[in-house]
Amino acid sequence: MDTWLLSRMQELKDLQGLIGLATWDQETYLPAKAGPARAHQLSTLQGIHHERLVDPRLGDALARAATEAGLSDDERAMVTVLQREREREVRVPAALVRALAEAQSHGLHAWREARKERRFARFQPALQRLLELRREQADAYGHDGERYDGLLEGYEPGMRVSRLTPVLTTLREQLIPMVGKLTGAKRQVPALFDGRRYDKDAQWRFTLRLLGDLGFDLEAGRQDLSIHPFTGGTHALDVRLTTHVDESNPLSAIFSTIHEAGHGLFEQGFSPEHYRTPLAASPSMGLHESQSRLWENLVGRGRPFWEHYFPLLRESFPDALAQVDLEAFHTVVNDVRPSLIRTESDEVTYNLHIAVRYELELLLIRDELPLEELPAAWNARMERYLGVTPPDDTQGVLQDIHWAWGELGYFPTYSLGNLYSASLYRAAGRELPDLEGQLRRGQMLPLRDWLRERIHRQGFRLPAEERVREVTGQGLTDADFLGYLRAKYGALYGISL
Repeated sequence: MDTWLLSRMQELKDLQGLIGLATWDQETYLPAKAGPARAHQLSTLQGIHHERLVDPRLGDALARAATEAGLSDDERAMVTVLQREREREVRVPAALVRALAEAQSHGLHAWREARKERRFARFQPALQRLLELRREQADAYGHDGERYDGLLEGYEPGMRVSRLTPVLTTLREQLIPMVGKLTGAKRQVPALFDGRRYDKDAQWRFTLRLLGDLGFDLEAGRQDLSIHPFTGGTHALDVRLTTHVDESNPLSAIFSTIHEAGHGLFEQGFSPEHYRTPLAASPSMGLHESQSRLWENLVGRGRPFWEHYFPLLRESFPDALAQVDLEAFHTVVNDVRPSLIRTESDEVTYNLHIAVRYELELLLIRDELPLEELPAAWNARMERYLGVTPPDDTQGVLQDIHWAWGELGYFPTYSLGNLYSASLYRAAGRELPDLEGQLRRGQMLPLRDWLRERIHRQGFRLPAEERVREVTGQGLTDADFLGYLRAKYGALYGISL
């Protein structure tokens, strides 16, 4: 490969790393008064990245490389991935890129203030600006009449509303009656977290132990605290996770850590020869999300996992859990109960939270829902799909950070990740016959290594669905996920689903 082209690939990756670091810092340690300065800094960095990406010399170099006979398979994949990214971004004016970067930082500040006031109106002007810019960006990217496709392509390449809506609608229609049956079943759920205190430091130590056991390299990454847990960083050797600690309920930190560890393992698992190239990336956010959901739910909410870890958890909180047994704890971990907060919802109701967001995003991007009506529309769908109504905007429309970033098109990738995760876990079970026994013994690395070889090290060599098909023998399907839910929760609740 041409040395100039490789150098430009590395430079772009380095800039992405610095943008990631500045963004992570904005969510963790940035001083309260530094928000406007960081907005300018991110605007500058993203502007420089955009200029490098749309440079005509890069376009010429990629065109030459695409016809070069001597490229390796990996080099050809690098050219394909970067060409796709460049072809999208070359359509977007640099002024729009900078405007979006500033609007994102301002949006984040307004969202935080709105959450404090529990009032959507405080966030509305910032969201209005982000919506206008995202519509403009979608039109610049180009689409066949569905603006949302232009944004969705950035998170889930190849996915379109015409395919996505039937998938998510069918999932929603299957899940609503399933949730109704489960919540209508008579089942005693112990009140493990009523009035009990779970020391913050003890929770922190337990989450760090989990990270190490799962195979996350704490010398190539770290964990910190944030309002909304996320994964960021600069490089496979510098991966940043955050979690959220609630002293009244340790499950928040535990499952946030396991979830983000799934993302972090993917980021740390890229092949060293792909570092600083376009292949050190997930082919889609849905595939990335499959890793976090697989570890959080299919492993972390499973009985084998807790047969090993519950005794250790009880040692960490001897006062609170002294009289609690594994059966009671496992019942609580797998309690299906419609709730207000997406990140704290169970794995059966979770995708209904995504349905709410996806449907509202479509209306917003189509300009079919006045922004001042968004909180009421949110509440109406929450009542219709989950039977709960938020008492205030912080527990409703303001709960997620994504819209503060203007990340429209991102939410449906969570549901795609759930579907992929069930298919991948089923495939792992076929190839690792003692998988549940290994988890029961606290041996997480065999599964980590299987995922590393099948998914992580492959990076962006293939599109997401092709990668899943290669590993599992099939593409996107809801059959494995719904089959998993019916088998697991039918047995736990003693009913037929």
